[in-house]
Amino acid sequence: MTFKNLPSQYINGEWREGISSLSMENRNPYCGELIATYKAASKEDLDKAYHAAAMAQLKWSQTNPVIQREVFEKAVQYIEENHAAIVEIIIEEIGGTRLKAEFEIGLVINLIKEASTFPFRMEGKILTSPIDHKENRVYRVPIGVVGVISPFNFPFFLSMKSVATALATGNGVVLKPHEHTSITGGTMIAKIFESAGLPKGLLNVITTEISEIGDLFIEHPIPRAISFTGSTKIGKHIGAVAGKNLKQVHLELGGNSALIVLEDADLELAVSAAVFSRFTHQGQICMSANRLIVHEAIYEEFVEKYVAKVATLTCGDPKNPNTIIGPLINEQQVKVTRALIEKGIREGANPIIKGNITGNIVEPVVFTEVTPDMKIAQEEVFAPVISILKVSNEKEVIEYANNSSYGLSGAIHTKDVERGAQLAKQLDTGMIHINDTTINDEPHVAFGGVKNSGIGRLNGEWSLDAFTTLKWISIQHQARQYPYS
Repeated sequence: MTFKNLPSQYINGEWREGISSLSMENRNPYCGELIATYKAASKEDLDKAYHAAAMAQLKWSQTNPVIQREVFEKAVQYIEENHAAIVEIIIEEIGGTRLKAEFEIGLVINLIKEASTFPFRMEGKILTSPIDHKENRVYRVPIGVVGVISPFNFPFFLSMKSVATALATGNGVVLKPHEHTSITGGTMIAKIFESAGLPKGLLNVITTEISEIGDLFIEHPIPRAISFTGSTKIGKHIGAVAGKNLKQVHLELGGNSALIVLEDADLELAVSAAVFSRFTHQGQICMSANRLIVHEAIYEEFVEKYVAKVATLTCGDPKNPNTIIGPLINEQQVKVTRALIEKGIREGANPIIKGNITGNIVEPVVFTEVTPDMKIAQEEVFAPVISILKVSNEKEVIEYANNSSYGLSGAIHTKDVERGAQLAKQLDTGMIHINDTTINDEPHVAFGGVKNSGIGRLNGEWSLDAFTTLKWISIQHQARQYPYS
């Protein structure tokens, strides 16, 4: 199977190009090779996609859960059978390494398996009433149609995270992938579900630019909820527009995660976790550790071991199975990264490792002598650049870690796990992991952040809540006496 030849739009079960006059290019971020060209979707295409989803959803919501579950089981089977082709397109379109591709596919499979249980978890309740002979029934029902906007970093997984769970709870979906990852984040997902037997019209994919559709994706009257994963700046705009239109929003936004190494930590484990937390997929993960907060008692030894480990990381062609750090997604991300590195140096941070920048490949940069107020410690850095901060006590740990407008993930390394757990409770972040990496996502555990890192939680029962609503139906079994008639 080759996914590169799929048309850019999948609307009402039909593959076609958009009707906009805008042409779009999809290029390999490592070598710049042209993967595909598309005609973008127009507002008319988007309107058709939403109407198709709404029509198909009415029947899907009444479909036997056994049949619904079979679709997700077949989707997993399709992914497993086309595993090699999916790995190749993740490498080619995203610039992900083979290690990253395997990791992402594993996340997707586990997610779909969890979603396959949702048709059997649409449970309701029968509640008592203060009124005699009255029965209260509360039903869990789909919200209707969900609009999903996905990012470029883990597009297969982060699209599927909302798409699969929204479908599994009986909804229709319109998916807009990032323009640089329209295959792995969009049309490949449509192909998977088409092959799995999902009814036509239930899932629609549009590939377009915001310049073509404006805010219509959010403002359109059909979708009841918008699920967005991406930057905080855009997330705030989406939240504002959705609020004006009384739509639910689920926003998974940026991060500036801190990995904390206390004086009693297992240093070898902490170093390995810290390297993985920063350099996986070139640091282009919202949960990546942007800051390492290290106790002064072990600071020098930690830095020495950390630098030695970072020096072994291979950079270059993501097709090479030995490559750990591949390209950033595009030139704009490289430009932003270069500016942050230069700003860090001007502010007094010490780049004890400062790799080269060649094309979209940014080699590791490790800063020491970083203070909490520096821009590199305050901003989300979506690249293989890390800041190391020194602290002398737990009070400083809490102060430094919480000195951020973000609050997505984090990690604490200590041999005293209860000490770590108590410290974790004082950190203003949605997720934190003891003696582990900052990068964790499990399909049955609540995922999400606080502050500028987003609104809402997904995975497991939290996804069930996100994409359903409750309907109260009461039954008066015997005639009720009213105060007047």
